[in-house]
Amino acid sequence: MSPRRARRKESTRPIGFPSSTDRVEHWPDGDWKVRMLSGSSSAKNYRCPGCDQEIRPGAPHIVSWPDWSGGDEERRHWHTTCWRKRLDRGPGRTRY
Repeated sequence: MSPRRARRKESTRPIGFPSSTDRVEHWPDGDWKVRMLSGSSSAKNYRCPGCDQEIRPGAPHIVSWPDWSGGDEERRHWHTTCWRKRLDRGPGRTRY
């Protein structure tokens, strides 16, 4: 593959959405595993627990779950902005 073609292919990935690898984020409410998704392989709607709005198929978003044994069952799909601002909402405002 030529260098020009490689650059063009890389530029189609949304900025801020690397390959889907999990990372751990440290927040005041605990440690969370986070996976950034481009949405390109998603075929269904998800409901964001931060804003209670749909995340449509194909929309970039994140999946998060608690970083403790058994926390995998608590995976939730979030709009990226909602995830980053979830602690600013105050008590009882997040549906997670």
